[in-house]
Formats: sequence, structure tokens, C-alpha cells
Amino acid sequence: MSKQQEALEDAHKFRYWKSQAEANGLKINSIKDFYIRRRYNGEVLFAMLEVDADTPEGDKIPPALFLKGHAASMLVCLIDKATREKFVVLVKQRRIADGSQTYEHPAGMVDASDAPDDVAAREIGEEIGLVVTTNELTRLNPHVWFPSTGTSDEGMHFFFIEREMTRDEIMAFHLKNMGNQSEYERITSVVSTLPEAHKLVTNVNGLLLHFLYLKHIGDYETMKLL
Repeated sequence: MSKQQEALEDAHKFRYWKSQAEANGLKINSIKDFYIRRRYNGEVLFAMLEVDADTPEGDKIPPALFLKGHAASMLVCLIDKATREKFVVLVKQRRIADGSQTYEHPAGMVDASDAPDDVAAREIGEEIGLVVTTNELTRLNPHVWFPSTGTSDEGMHFFFIEREMTRDEIMAFHLKNMGNQSEYERITSVVSTLPEAHKLVTNVNGLLLHFLYLKHIGDYETMKLL
């Protein structure tokens, strides 16, 4: 049985973006949608839009908008109980930016009824198989940050978690096959040290996450190695 498709104007991320834009003074005259990607349940996932809007200064705002909504990204630090050596768990998957296999931190989209920390805890479980609770997470940015303000509404929430384990327990997360076929995901988890991870990661959000984490814990010696 086919699922009912959510209309763009009913989508939480669209309504939130529009309300914020209008609150900041944009006069939206019209919106054209060129492409909408929906989840398996019919909810709007992404949309390519052309926005005709006037700024408070009397200009036209650049019209291209990739509607994505907000997301959470998490640094997972596993600490060897015996040696105190730290490892991070990345996820490897192929991305359309250049078609390559990329290394990223676990992340997930923050949808209408979700709190960012709930998404963070859930996605860590789904993407690397580590069960965590929200009270174990530490937030690293005081409010949402925008990676690409010129063309997208995407806003990021950053978190980290530290967990002590034996070396065998840590390495059990290395090269685990994860992913969700309904979302076209083919994910493998990868364990590395943070300096190694910094060489592997090409996602700007991930690189920023390394510095935010190290600054938060005051580990400036490791920061020098990045």
C-alpha cells in the first residue's frame, strides 16, 4: 500500500526555515520546487528550491536553496582502560560530493519531533552499534551553526561522548558493517586515533568537531598533532 506523501509546505523543516527567514526580515514572494526527495514513509527529506524574496535592504536574496534542515554530529571517544589511549569511531560510506569513500563521524538529521541529543544518541546506536543515553552526551556548540549559509538551511549540533572500554571491546567496533538499506546506506565503522582520523576526514563538520572536542577537554598537545 502506498504511503501518503507529505506536502512541502507541511514539512517541519520547510515551515521552520520559512518562519526564521520571515522573522529576519525576508519578504518571500514565491517558491518553486524543482526536486523533492522523501523518506520511505512519505516525509520530506530534502528539497531543491528557488526562492524569490526581498531583503529588508531592498535587494533580492540569492535564490538557490537546498532545504536540508538540522542535523547532529557526534565524536565518539573510546578510552582504553589499561593504557588510557583514546580512539574515535568513524563511519565510512560513499558520498556524492566526489563519489569517493568518505570518513565521517556518526551523524543524523533532526526531524520535527526530535531533540538534537535524542538524535545523537539514536544515531550512535544505529551507525556504530554503541548504546548510549542522552545524559552521557556533552554538547559542544551553544546554538545551531550553519555550514553553508549561502545555499542551504542546514544547521549543525555537535556532541561528544567518552566511554572507557578494554582494547578488545574497542576494536570490536573496527570494520563493522552497518547501514540502512531503506535509506540507501552502506556504512562501515572504523576505529582510529584522533590524529589519524583528522587525516582521513575531509568533511568540514568533522574537522571542526575534532577541534571543538580537544578545546573542550583542554588537550592542546593532541591539537598540535592535527
